[in-house]
Amino acid sequence: MDLIRSPVLLKTTVGDIDLELWSKEAPKACRNFIQLCLEGYYNGTIFHRVVKGFIVQGGDPTGTGTGGESIYGEPFKDEFHSRIRFNRRGLLAMANAGRNDNGSQFFFTLGATPELHNKHTIFGKVGGETIFNMIKLQEALVDQDERPLYPQKIIKTEVLFNPFPDIEPRGILKEAESNEENKKKKDKSGVKNFKLLSFGEEAEEDEEETIEANRKYSGRSKSTHDLLNDPKLSAVAAVESVGRKRSASSESELSGDERSQTAEEKDEERMSRIKKKLKKGNNDDPKVRQAITAEESNGEYYLGKDRKDAELKKMQGIRKEIQDLKREMHHGKKQKDEEKKEQEDAVKTKEMESGTLKAYKDEQEKYKALKTQVPKKGTTREAFTLSLLAKFKNKLATAKEKIQDSSDTEGRLTHTLRFESNTPVLAKDASTKNDDWFEITDPRNPINKRRREASRDGPKSKEKR
Repeated sequence: MDLIRSPVLLKTTVGDIDLELWSKEAPKACRNFIQLCLEGYYNGTIFHRVVKGFIVQGGDPTGTGTGGESIYGEPFKDEFHSRIRFNRRGLLAMANAGRNDNGSQFFFTLGATPELHNKHTIFGKVGGETIFNMIKLQEALVDQDERPLYPQKIIKTEVLFNPFPDIEPRGILKEAESNEENKKKKDKSGVKNFKLLSFGEEAEEDEEETIEANRKYSGRSKSTHDLLNDPKLSAVAAVESVGRKRSASSESELSGDERSQTAEEKDEERMSRIKKKLKKGNNDDPKVRQAITAEESNGEYYLGKDRKDAELKKMQGIRKEIQDLKREMHHGKKQKDEEKKEQEDAVKTKEMESGTLKAYKDEQEKYKALKTQVPKKGTTREAFTLSLLAKFKNKLATAKEKIQDSSDTEGRLTHTLRFESNTPVLAKDASTKNDDWFEITDPRNPINKRRREASRDGPKSKEKR
């Protein structure tokens, strides 16, 4: 790609910034920029917008981001090139509020910004080591609206090489300088010395009254009622004119409406201007129609809108993921609680099915069933009790003799009651021992003494042997 170098030097508060313009690829943008630099249009302007790692924007003489105009008297069209892309830092491009809406504002890129491709005209780059001065611009402190608290300025612009010899500066800088000189001359008005006059004191008093009256009644006609200090002449009107009332009320109403509708009117004007520009071109082109519908649907475009929209979508996606994760965690916790409850129920069921507990539960169920068979109080209850008694009697009558066994549970039915005989005992057998026999041991008995001594001496005598 054949590049025609057009060096322009920006003298800023952070140092010099050397610019190389690509006048072959973007002739309209380069011509506009060079002529504005020759006219001193950018002198004293600030860099009104700073987005760290994204862009640094300037070129607005009002410093608001909504001002500035091109040399053509109207916004000019975009100039895109297939081989020039937003793929690195240090690129110089035109700032706009939409398609084909280029004026005087420009910006430097602080990194790769592919989202700006085919939306802004790239017409140059920062050359040499001055790119490090340009990078210093992003170090400014900014507020929530991306405006620097202490903005850097463009002190002066110098065009070192002009590839457009037919450019004629409009003399804006000379007119501004002449206006400043005329203003200074007006400020240096003569001072009257009343001391040189014989009636100087009276003349000085008259001069003071005249100055005060001019200051007080400037902008409207004056009469003797206003100027003379006569109590018979009143400067206040007896009846206020209807026209003055209407004008005052209309001014107050207009001021109130302007305060509330300023932003809306600006937005409507900008949208109508963009639509008119697009209608001037080829409206049959589907791409142009798509751009118009995009502008109408998305509202006003501004530099960095795509990045903010992408960040907003990313934040919405993150919020959705967090909500889904919370929902899954809540569902998982609920599922875990249900599983835990099922496990506890299974353990309880297993315990109930074990041997001892099962027998106990079966016994309970048995007696519950029997309980349901017992009728409530009344005639039926008495008949039920009599039937139970008759069954018990039949069972006793039909009981048979069985061998006494520890496991026998029905021996009680055939048991007979026998009492102990209290008849006197005539003789007892002394050779037998019964419950009345008691064992008597006397420790003082000689036999018992010998036995104890023998038991003590027994182990020693065995050792001697």
